Amino acid sequence: MSYKPTIGLEIHIELKTKSKMFCGCVNDPLEKRPNINICPVCTGHPGTLPVMNKEAVKKVLQLGMALSSEIPQKSKFDRKNYFYPDLPKGYQISQYDEPFCVGGFLTTGGKKNNLTRIHLEEDTARLVHSEKNDSSLVDFNRAGVPLMELVTEPDIKNGKDATDFAKELQIILRYLDISDADMEKGQMRVEANISISKEKKLGTKVEIKNLNSFRAVEEAVDFEIKRQEEVLESGKKVSQETRGWDEFKKETFSQRSKEEAHDYRYFPEPDLPPLDFSNSDFMDLDFIRRSLYELPQQKRERLAKEYGLKEEQIEFLIGDKNIAEFFERAVSELLADKGQEKREEKIQLVFNYFSSDLQGLLKAESCDIKDLKITPENFADFVSMISSGEISSRIAKDLLKEMYVSGLDPRQIMKDKGMSQISDEGELIKAIEETINENPKATEDYKKKGEATLQFLIGQAMKKLKGRGNPQVLKDLFKSKLN
Repeated sequence: MSYKPTIGLEIHIELKTKSKMFCGCVNDPLEKRPNINICPVCTGHPGTLPVMNKEAVKKVLQLGMALSSEIPQKSKFDRKNYFYPDLPKGYQISQYDEPFCVGGFLTTGGKKNNLTRIHLEEDTARLVHSEKNDSSLVDFNRAGVPLMELVTEPDIKNGKDATDFAKELQIILRYLDISDADMEKGQMRVEANISISKEKKLGTKVEIKNLNSFRAVEEAVDFEIKRQEEVLESGKKVSQETRGWDEFKKETFSQRSKEEAHDYRYFPEPDLPPLDFSNSDFMDLDFIRRSLYELPQQKRERLAKEYGLKEEQIEFLIGDKNIAEFFERAVSELLADKGQEKREEKIQLVFNYFSSDLQGLLKAESCDIKDLKITPENFADFVSMISSGEISSRIAKDLLKEMYVSGLDPRQIMKDKGMSQISDEGELIKAIEETINENPKATEDYKKKGEATLQFLIGQAMKKLKGRGNPQVLKDLFKSKLN
């Protein structure tokens, strides 16, 4: 009998709010200067009082509703008492027995992953360690930032399951504008609790802290399962401990033992009143529920139904709601302007030029879709010109580059740059005759190989015409000459 892994995730997410959780300091995760966005409240000065950030509470409720969690009528904040250099008050304002969201689930890969809870707390400060001076410095910019914690039931089975869950959660967070959830910037941090056993009784739990990339999540979980199997097979016992992940050695390492759960001496936060969600004057739950955007899974189903896209095409669009919005606006404009004729072909043209050529231009300069100067309307006109045969694929590439740089209308660029397509038969026949004379073997092969050789000859003629020849007219003229 093989070992059965039991895995639960704890995911911390920094919320996208203007101010911190209990004070008016700016919530700016990109601030590089230390100790700029701080005040007596978030640095724990005696006598200061917290004031709750209502927008942060709303964002937690949004996620809970999106994941089918129960929203209890009553909730409260608690004090979690412990001492660490990054915790200026000596306690953290968090939630214990009455969180904002209870239960719920997230489906990934057709598998339902159940949730235990979603609660809200304040983030800690950031420690900067210096090996050179054997010292540590504290940056309080992060202290007091709204931090949401999502805890799953132990439904995860392996590293891939854990990564799929984290990826889908990240997409939902971004769709709802709850958080940018950038793992590299620490806005989303994953911790995994792992135990293995051959019996119904659970094995010894090991916690892996602060996994900051999807690859780290998958590799760390799978490594830890294998490590625990080797420990048990050697006749030893797995120690209950907290471990880290070494990205270079690709292995977990012991950080500290954890024989018993720490006594945080939770008690209700005396400086914040309990929350009553049955009072719509405080928080209108029905309004929040109605204002939820289309969620990723709903969008997947709609994109498949409306546009006939393949699964991998849908996943490309789903990853960023701005990308999906650009694509849909371009398709809508194209079909509204030119009608439903060749509908599938036009949709595929929009997707192909958007996902390859246009994305290639963005990646070359490390730009985001938000920085794009091309409007969906101009992109639709560009695709229309390709679909109708007004421009060749060669001209299309040059034209798209010009559009990317200037953001101008494609027809205006064609006029200004003299990029118009040549359809004049006299000029085309001249290029065709020169091509036939220069390629006698290919001309002979046409009788045997047909279309393949014809495409070669068209390509040679296009070179002479600097890509501006009308490909359909060229094809018809070549056939006429060669036959």
